[in-house]
Amino acid sequence: MFEKADQNKRILYGRRQGRRLRATQRRLLAENLPKRAVEFDRKIEDPTALFDSPKSKVWLEIGFGAGEHLAAQARANPDVGLIGCEPFMNGVAQLLRKLEHDKIMNVRIVADDARPVIDALPEASIDRCFILFPDPWPKRRHNRRRIVSPDTLGGIARILADGARLRLATDHRDYLRWMLFHTIGHGPFEWCARGPDDWRRRPADWPQTRYEEKAAMQGVDSVYLEFRRRPRDHDA
Repeated sequence: MFEKADQNKRILYGRRQGRRLRATQRRLLAENLPKRAVEFDRKIEDPTALFDSPKSKVWLEIGFGAGEHLAAQARANPDVGLIGCEPFMNGVAQLLRKLEHDKIMNVRIVADDARPVIDALPEASIDRCFILFPDPWPKRRHNRRRIVSPDTLGGIARILADGARLRLATDHRDYLRWMLFHTIGHGPFEWCARGPDDWRRRPADWPQTRYEEKAAMQGVDSVYLEFRRRPRDHDA
């Protein structure tokens, strides 16, 4: 969804809105989004302070789609604060509906590009990061728009704590090869897989997304990758 046009300007690719928003969705965006929205136009000293109650850890999801995974993780981990980034407003509205229905309070939303969030967060402040089923941009001339890139991975490596996890998922084989090449090739990350089941089967604490469900209905297998952030003394 993203591309760095030059050193000072980044371009956001992809749709901001799909079909016309229903009245209920417009209400959610008008009334509920301001209560949960976070502006990352400055450095954030302590991301746990973004939440109303104390949180032991903060997790980040980049491109949460319709929010199934993010909402499920928030329900299952009430002591964790979750920040979700998604520029597609229809998806933001769907997440807000889930949060309102289930009275989930430990989620903050950035309805925009994730990269300013990564820039604003302090070093070693995030304990888990998710990039699940991002747009594969399958045409070769568009590959540089992929969110999994050396630039983004460098930022994620900076904000992840030592030992923190980065989870990636895709149902697109070329993007799988791309993810492995760039992430394994990026020194701070170690692939956690020890056997085929570690990437062929979704872990029990990894809720399903609608994109994954759609792929399964079409007979397409998904792949689940988990990486560990190496200790910082390894970076040197």
